[in-house]
Amino acid sequence: MRLLSIIRKEFIQISRDPRTLILVLIIPVMQLFLLGYAATNDVRNVPLAVLDQDRGAAARALLDAYRAADYFRLAYDVGSEAELRRLVDEGRARAGLIIPPDYTRRLAGAGSAQVAFILDGSDPTVAATALSAAQLIGQRLATEVMSERLERRGATLRLELPIDVRTQVWYNPDLEQAYFMVPGVIGMILFALTSILTATAIVRERERGTIEQLIVTPIRPWELMVGKLLPYVVLALLNTVEVLVIGAWWFGVPVRGDLALMLGVSAIFLMSSLGIGLLASTVANTQQEAMLTVWMTLLPSLFLSGFFFPLEAMPQVLQWISYAMPLRYYLVIIRSMMLKGVGFEAIQTEVLALAIFGVVIMGAAAARFRKRLD
Repeated sequence: MRLLSIIRKEFIQISRDPRTLILVLIIPVMQLFLLGYAATNDVRNVPLAVLDQDRGAAARALLDAYRAADYFRLAYDVGSEAELRRLVDEGRARAGLIIPPDYTRRLAGAGSAQVAFILDGSDPTVAATALSAAQLIGQRLATEVMSERLERRGATLRLELPIDVRTQVWYNPDLEQAYFMVPGVIGMILFALTSILTATAIVRERERGTIEQLIVTPIRPWELMVGKLLPYVVLALLNTVEVLVIGAWWFGVPVRGDLALMLGVSAIFLMSSLGIGLLASTVANTQQEAMLTVWMTLLPSLFLSGFFFPLEAMPQVLQWISYAMPLRYYLVIIRSMMLKGVGFEAIQTEVLALAIFGVVIMGAAAARFRKRLD
């Protein structure tokens, strides 16, 4: 009964705080949509400035090829190289295409023609993708021109390469970025919200002076700790289901794994995040200090867990450090279960690591919490 009273008290306190309710229920949805749409490496509609000095049929075919690909948007038709440079310098155009005056004439015969493609390299991600797209478009158009020439001569283009590489993409054939981000949002919500809310909830009791009232009651320290933490476990699991439903319904992200196993593994991961929040509450004296303490662990976890950037691209030292981040293991688990539909056998190593982290962090936090109460 004493434990149930603490849990009931915590739920009542959460319901009376509209800011907490907004943080718990609305912020995860906002993060899902922002990261699902904004956090993407897909480059589309790069503004392109065109200096067409030819104005012939071949030049129009070249522009049509770039227009058909959604990588570029023919935003400006300029009259000089100086105007093109000005647009790129001002950032209004991210790329420029210069077609020479004799482009159509040179292609009309058996000759070849060259065009200049300028890229703004200040953003390497956009520049690299645009560079590859521009080269592929040019190669495809060159192949079509070669085929037309051979057809005019009564021949056909039959080129058989010695190696034929046929690619297949499993689990995400369209390479949708949301398939990568939505499972990551689940991990971020479980880690960030639960640790921050737990730390601030306990410190709030201390700021208001109600923690002393709880201490003098017959409630044992472990009952107080469990009663304070359990409501946030329930809310975190509700957030997980919320993100899964919206991700599957709105973004079309598949949920191929066992939902019960997902929630079970999420509960194991919560031991680490709740332990971090509880540990922060024993260090901080104010809610601001508690949030800053949690952020000291949150930022490294987000950057070194594979949430934003692939671990394989990091220096070896940072890869070693990432093994100390519980979020790293959970992201591997949740992405594998959602996209690949794997079972426990494929993720047992990561689950074991999460369990070890959870027991160690929660044990240390609980010991310090009891000592602080004493």
